[in-house]
Amino acid sequence: MRTALAPVLFALLTAQASPAELNLSIQGLRNTNGIVRLCLTRNPAHFPDCNADPAAVKRSLPAARAAAIHLGGLAPGTYALSVIHDENSNGRLDRMMAIPREGFGFSRNPRIRMGPPRYEDVRFEIAGRARQTVVMKYLL
Repeated sequence: MRTALAPVLFALLTAQASPAELNLSIQGLRNTNGIVRLCLTRNPAHFPDCNADPAAVKRSLPAARAAAIHLGGLAPGTYALSVIHDENSNGRLDRMMAIPREGFGFSRNPRIRMGPPRYEDVRFEIAGRARQTVVMKYLL
């Protein structure tokens, strides 16, 4: 009897520990210049700039190939995503008088007010397969 249950229990435990994945759609890029930079973090203290988060998932890809992105091997949990369209590929979000000159976006597409949204406004769950569509915003 024990030997018959062992494979079933192993399958259940393995299924729960399986890596999760995120399929991401980026909409509204105003051009295909430069790089699109993604930052996926589980740590509210490192949102929206997760450069100091060693556990964050970061990707940079040419804007021309950024419409559909797959991120696999993720631990299930709560995440927040920020996206920057670095049109001149200088590695940062350019600003003019504190207003972003390049495009940006976030998971769950929150309403943008003064400054970036809070982690709580953009967080979402990844368990198994998740999907997010980020609509880019340009202020200048």
